[in-house]
Amino acid sequence: MTTHSPTPDTGAELLPIATPSRTRAALRTLIRPDRGLALTGIGILVAATAVGLLVQPLLGRIVDIVADGRPAGDLTLPVVLLVAVAVVQGLTTTLGLTRIARLGETVLARLRERFVERALNLPADRLERAGAGDLTARVTGDVARVAEAVRSALPEMARSVLAILLTLGALALLDVRFLLAALLAVPVQLLTARWYVRRALTLYADQRVANGAQQQQLLETIGGAVTVRGHRLEEQHTERSAGRSRKAVDLTMRSVNLVLGFYGRLHIAEYIGLAAVLIAGFWLFRDGAVSIGTATAAALYFHSLFGPVNAALVLLDDAQSAAAGLARLVGVTDLADQPEPAAGKAEAGKAAAGKAAPSSVPRQRIASSEAAVTVHAVSHAYGPGRPVLHEVSLTLEPGEHVALVGTSGAGKSTLARIVAGVQQPTSGSVTAPAGTGSAAAGAGEHPVVLVTQEVHVFTGTLAEDLRLARPDASDADLRTALATVHALDWAEALPEGLATVVGEGGHRLDPARAQQLALARLVLADPALAVLDEATAEAGSAGARVLERSAEAALAGRTALVVAHRLTQAVAADRVVVLEAGRVVESGPHDELRDADGPYAALWRAWSGSRTTAPHP
Repeated sequence: MTTHSPTPDTGAELLPIATPSRTRAALRTLIRPDRGLALTGIGILVAATAVGLLVQPLLGRIVDIVADGRPAGDLTLPVVLLVAVAVVQGLTTTLGLTRIARLGETVLARLRERFVERALNLPADRLERAGAGDLTARVTGDVARVAEAVRSALPEMARSVLAILLTLGALALLDVRFLLAALLAVPVQLLTARWYVRRALTLYADQRVANGAQQQQLLETIGGAVTVRGHRLEEQHTERSAGRSRKAVDLTMRSVNLVLGFYGRLHIAEYIGLAAVLIAGFWLFRDGAVSIGTATAAALYFHSLFGPVNAALVLLDDAQSAAAGLARLVGVTDLADQPEPAAGKAEAGKAAAGKAAPSSVPRQRIASSEAAVTVHAVSHAYGPGRPVLHEVSLTLEPGEHVALVGTSGAGKSTLARIVAGVQQPTSGSVTAPAGTGSAAAGAGEHPVVLVTQEVHVFTGTLAEDLRLARPDASDADLRTALATVHALDWAEALPEGLATVVGEGGHRLDPARAQQLALARLVLADPALAVLDEATAEAGSAGARVLERSAEAALAGRTALVVAHRLTQAVAADRVVVLEAGRVVESGPHDELRDADGPYAALWRAWSGSRTTAPHP
């Protein structure tokens, strides 16, 4: 179960946060494959803690020997035993903590993989409603907080809890009255823990939300810096950033005050418990019930509890913070698991061509069909009162290239993402055959590939970047794909050819070359259906002409839907579909629509009239 809440001051719908019960269930699922490692690690820590409990009785024995005036030689055995206890405890503690740490890192890796996998499968409109800041805060701050807890808090918590339980048992063995005296501290400690937990969970959750809102504001301000300066909005954006920063700082200071109050209450509990054990030891020794060495051992046992008790309670701080972060991560993984509405279910390919997002919407696979793609009465809205598409129906025949044109905001990109399967429609359906692609090796593995203008060059060698689309591709396959999109010459001219490191920190590719790289990945993925969403818009005029040739070559032999940024792409298409305000208003060949004096003709005149010479059909 998850909960939803709006982003403070923005009204955006945050990604969900899992409930505590769901978070615990998810944690059990993550640990289940490594139960053996968990049990072994805990068993070794139990043994190490038990061995360590021999220190206090041995020290008490030394006190008794000295108090009774015995020969110095009688101290040899307890001293040797103390050394042996230290060595054995050190070795077993190291082994046990190593296993617990390995368990934590394994579970953390599994959590990260699941989070990334599910986050990549989230519908695009869901991420848009939440804003990039929320997801960024989760994948950075929340993952880091959980990782910190796994690496430091988890091993220490396990050791502390075991030390507390076994030490209390040892006090009972000395004399149950020592245990009763020590337990006088427990009510104060429990009340302290309850006081802290009731306040910490909500506070840390609010702090995460505030940090996410702060990041979102910074992303919007920096990303739109040109627009902000152009409209003289610097002061407003600065004030918004400052306001969200103040809120984040206020919550941080509240958490600091909470921790200070927590520590102060713990010190009171320590004084109460130690005083009670010392008084009990005095009475028992006076009555001859215990020796002075036993009373000393009891006091040392309770004093040894200071560390693990304080550690366990103090680690509640890390535990609550990590729990808040874990709940936010589980909320994302659960969101991807939630069933989608029946309308618009589709199964799309997951090829990494351009900024192609794997689909979380299963596409209906059909063995054969007269049409490559059928869009039936598809409508979509990004929220109440924000309709984008209105009962759009569209058919793409096998091998047909369809250009989608219209003014900005007509719904072209939304329809393209729905056809590609990366976004679900509000109503209606999309069906497509599995497809077999062309004759290239590995054809048909990716039925649909979406390439947008927002391409990403992944960090790594050029060959690794290409193999994202087909991991088993040979170097010859990579060169063939590059040659197909007219990119082989510049690729081989790189300092190390296909082995050249590109992306962040590597050789920088200009927008035109990055887009050719995306189109080469499309060729390698070899989908039955390719969807291009303004995939040549990022380059200048000369670069756009090169990219249009590259796109035409990449689309050869496959069904294609192209959101046309430049109407030269519409000229080359088999059919042009015109969208206006989310509705199909025209459909037909370029020449027919150009001469029909309708919406497309108006677009063509406006586009061609802005150039000194109109492009030739």
